[in-house]
Amino acid sequence: MDLSRVDLNLLVSLDVLLEECNVTRAAQRLHVSQPALSAQLGRLRHLFDDPLLVPAIVGRGMTPTARALPLRDSLKAALKGLEVVLAREHPFDPAQDARDFQIATTDNGIIVVGLPLLSRLQSEAGAGVRVAFRLLDTTQLSQQIERREVDLVIAPPSMFPPFLKARRIYDEVYAMAQRRDHPRGTEPLSLDGYCALDHVLVSLKGGLYEGRVDQALAKLGRNRRVRLSLPNFTSVPQVLQATDYVCTMPARFAKSLKDELDVFELPFAVPGFAMHMAWHPREQSDAAQSWLRTQVLEVVNSGR
Repeated sequence: MDLSRVDLNLLVSLDVLLEECNVTRAAQRLHVSQPALSAQLGRLRHLFDDPLLVPAIVGRGMTPTARALPLRDSLKAALKGLEVVLAREHPFDPAQDARDFQIATTDNGIIVVGLPLLSRLQSEAGAGVRVAFRLLDTTQLSQQIERREVDLVIAPPSMFPPFLKARRIYDEVYAMAQRRDHPRGTEPLSLDGYCALDHVLVSLKGGLYEGRVDQALAKLGRNRRVRLSLPNFTSVPQVLQATDYVCTMPARFAKSLKDELDVFELPFAVPGFAMHMAWHPREQSDAAQSWLRTQVLEVVNSGR
């Protein structure tokens, strides 16, 4: 059947006719005249090449034909589905609704944003709301977002594709962390003292021994000793606890470790970075994702 020939109003009328099996009652429900509905039934019979409804042997009603009988359930389901498509989106109720959220970020993002977000969701959402964090893979991110495998990205803008909608959530600077009772003591850092220490560098790309801190030092004509390169921040505390190494890391991440490590301001300027949350433009009006983005903003702002 050529759908371009189908008038949706005819299918709505057929649905009611198959329920009532009576043209008069169906016309009353549809708020049309009986002759008008009879004319629509004639068009439907031509469309389906079948009488669809024939006079009942007993009584004044009508009886569906063998062609019309299987149409009742499938037509009702199709119209119901169309109502859902056309209806205005139902507000998201985190206490009652079920939704799984996929968030791609770095381990820094999981600690700084993810943990307070999960704490907030314990009080703001019901058991039907679940969150999955995945480490951000810049080589796969575009495809993951297009396939709806990732709902939200939390990262610097250099790590996600430019077609995403994005909002800055906070600006980050750097600080240095060392273990408690470090031989250096707890005096404020000097540039000479900083360069003389043994450093851990976190390279998210893996295997690098230089980063933006080293670039800032090079502009001052200085350098530092990087003794160890790690692929993530979460393993840094254990390394620092077991050695006399130090690590320069995002200050918010370092702040989360203040009960385990001593944290110090750097004695020279290092350009910071901005963390954003980003999402596919098609999800801009999605009630559930809009709610999630609001929760992220709330936890970030409350931490300032």
